[in-house]
Amino acid sequence: METYELHRGRLIDHVQLVVRDLAASHAFYAAVFQALKVPMGGTNEEYFWADELFVSTASSVAAQGRLTGRVHLAFQAQSRDMVHAFYEAALAHGGQDNGAPGERIYHPGYYAAFVLDPDGNNIEAVFHGDAKRSAPSVKVTF
Repeated sequence: METYELHRGRLIDHVQLVVRDLAASHAFYAAVFQALKVPMGGTNEEYFWADELFVSTASSVAAQGRLTGRVHLAFQAQSRDMVHAFYEAALAHGGQDNGAPGERIYHPGYYAAFVLDPDGNNIEAVFHGDAKRSAPSVKVTF
């Protein structure tokens, strides 16, 4: 039996986006995930995924023929430089500016950038400032 290993946070197990153009979305997300140092998990003709994000076509079984509405997703960045790399990669791969990298008012040290993905979803990369994590991720093995 094959062993699978997943990395998860504590609240969200996964989020699904249903998109019009899977190839355009794949190019966009592959670029921003590379900038954020998050590996792609898998792909086929109907979907791709990375960590908690699952992106599919409307024709996939899980989508039930419907596109998702506009969604806001915030990805964690490990530094301000990574926020900039995310922003530049997103713009170079079909994203549109929705807020250049910079400090935000949400709390001291909140540094983020916002882009719209090819389907108009508001995608953010955020660095919360210097902090110590208890672990890089939650590892689930089954």
